[in-house]
Formats: sequence, C-alpha cells, structure tokens
Amino acid sequence: MDVAHCYLEGNADAVEFCLHDGYQHVLAASTYTLQEGGFLNEVCGEKISFSMCLFLDWNPAATSISVGLSDGSVSITTLAESKIEKLQEWKAHDFELWTTCFDIHQPQLVYTGSDDCKFSCWDMRDNPSGMVFQNSKVHKMGVCCIAKSPTDPNTILTGSYDEYLRVWDLRCISRPVNETSVCLGGGVWRIKHHPFVSGLVLAACMHNGFAIVKIGDEKPEVVEAYSQHGSLAYGADWQRAKLLPGGSTIVATCSFYDRLLRVWRPKSDFCCI
Repeated sequence: MDVAHCYLEGNADAVEFCLHDGYQHVLAASTYTLQEGGFLNEVCGEKISFSMCLFLDWNPAATSISVGLSDGSVSITTLAESKIEKLQEWKAHDFELWTTCFDIHQPQLVYTGSDDCKFSCWDMRDNPSGMVFQNSKVHKMGVCCIAKSPTDPNTILTGSYDEYLRVWDLRCISRPVNETSVCLGGGVWRIKHHPFVSGLVLAACMHNGFAIVKIGDEKPEVVEAYSQHGSLAYGADWQRAKLLPGGSTIVATCSFYDRLLRVWRPKSDFCCI
C-alpha cells in the first residue's frame, strides 16, 4: 500500500531511515546533485586515492571504514580525533569494486565484490590483508552487493548484475559451495535485511523494481514484488520501528532517472512468513 511519494531534485540512488531511537521516522535520500553548504558541516576530509570511491561500509564498532575503489582496490581507513587515516590498501580485484562488507560476527574479515565477477573474503590481521577465499566461477556478471546475515554467522548474501540473489554457507570457508539462488528479473543492486524478522530481505532489482525475499532452509522465495517505479531501482530500506498492526513494516524505495522516492507498506503479514 502506497503511503507517500515525491520527486527529488536529482537522480536518486540511495535511501536510508535513521537508526536512532526517537528519529526512526526521519528519512534521507541521496541524489547526484551536489549542493554546497546546507545543514551538514564537514568534520574532516582526506584524499585516500586517485581512483573514485564507489562504496563504503563501517565496521561493527564504527571505528573503521572499508572503501571500494574504481581501480579494483579496497582501502581500510579509521577516524580518530577528527582525522581520517588510511590503515592499509590492496589490489583486490581487476575492475571496479562495487561493494565491500565487514563481517559483523568476525570483524577482522571483509568481503568484496567487483565487476570482474569475483566474490572475495580478506583477513585484515595480515598487512596487506590476506585472501581467505575468492569465488570467480558462480557469478556470471559483476557482483553489486554483499550482506552478512545479522542473525546467522554462517550465512551471507550476494547480489549481481546477472539478476540472481545468492545465499552462501560460510562453514566451508575456503570455498562457499552450499549455494542456492533466486532470479529476481533485474540486476540485484542492493540488499537490506529486515531489522526484526530473521531471514527476510528487501532487494533493489534495477530494471525489475523491488522484491521482498524470504531466505529459509529451502530455496529463497519472493513473497512480494513492488513495481511502482518507472526507472532503475537503486535505493531501498526498511523503517526500524516496531512491526505495524498486521505485521508489516514501512519501506522506502527510490529510482534513478525518474527521481522518484516512494514510501509504502508491504501487503504481506511478516508474522506469518
């Protein structure tokens, strides 16, 4: 059920609800429009590379940031005393590094995915970080996103331009061989785990809108699709408030070329999934 929508001033590529109590109704959307000044003040800044920064992820303790770079490298930085410091950087992939993800259960590990179709894991206790595994045979196109399960330390998800959402079992750490997947009909650009319902994810599927997928013991299943956007589906997030009456959660999604931001309520009763 649609709750509200608006058109933004620039091409929309990301949307996020605030995590903090008392502000969970606050929503931020990013666009390709650069605005000088405004409400944000820069605390510090540092040029960490001559390549473009394509993606970043905070570690669980919010002390370090992994940054994916356009030359295929990954940079690990830290913020201390209002100063950004680069801890290490290494060449992880052959092409653009679209996504990087800290392991929330083992924060010494960082995962990376790239346009070279490779899904990799690195151990930062080495310097430069040592490769734990790299899979180059499963994804048929670039790896766009990686999301570690917040409740199951053995499960991690990947999304790819090849339109598949894949579920990996990390108990075979050298090579994730127990893999299941579901085709979502569009490149899987972003994955968001539900904040309260285990095994439920929201996916932005580029040319095929958005999907809510149940990840269980069997093959992943699409429980609801949302197709009210007219262009590339890029940004998606769950509101982190408690489940609404009827067992659903407010969702925000945005699309690129039509500059559209929508807030909606899924039809599914998550308590019964």
